[in-house]
Amino acid sequence: MEQFYLEKEFEKVDFKTSPLPKGEYEQCSFINCDFSDAVLSEFRFLECEFKDCNLSMAKIVKTAFIDVKFKSCKMLGLRFEDCNPFSLAFSFDNCMLNHTSFYQVKLKKTLFRDCQLHETDFAECDLSGSIFEHCDLMGSIFENTNLEKADFGTAYNYSINPDLNRIKKAKFSLPAVTGLLDQHDIEITNS
Repeated sequence: MEQFYLEKEFEKVDFKTSPLPKGEYEQCSFINCDFSDAVLSEFRFLECEFKDCNLSMAKIVKTAFIDVKFKSCKMLGLRFEDCNPFSLAFSFDNCMLNHTSFYQVKLKKTLFRDCQLHETDFAECDLSGSIFEHCDLMGSIFENTNLEKADFGTAYNYSINPDLNRIKKAKFSLPAVTGLLDQHDIEITNS
């Protein structure tokens, strides 16, 4: 039988050695916990907060993340396309999401603030209305991605092909906007 936890705080727990009991977690806080390589498949997290946690390479097959906040977390190599898509909603603040995949995930109006997203896969993702505030998107993949009304005003190191993505009403700023021209292999000077 699955467990139910409400408003419980977990602090400095190593879930690699002591696995988190499978169940539903509502309005719980996870602070400075290690979930790296942990199996979180089929768990439900509703209105939870993860702060200063390591979730790198965690297994999240059919995991439900509903209104979840990640702050200052290390989240390398996660495959969010394996999550339960029903009501999937989260925000990321000061997180490291390198080599993470959001392939075909619906992430409308998602906030990414001060995140490192190196080589992150956003192919066929719906990021309409999302905000990338001060995010480093070096090597991230945008292909057949809906970026309409997305805000890249303070983002940098991105390379987005306007011919392969929907970018209507998206916000970009100089000088990073040159990342929309990378596929043309042209030289842009400031003279």
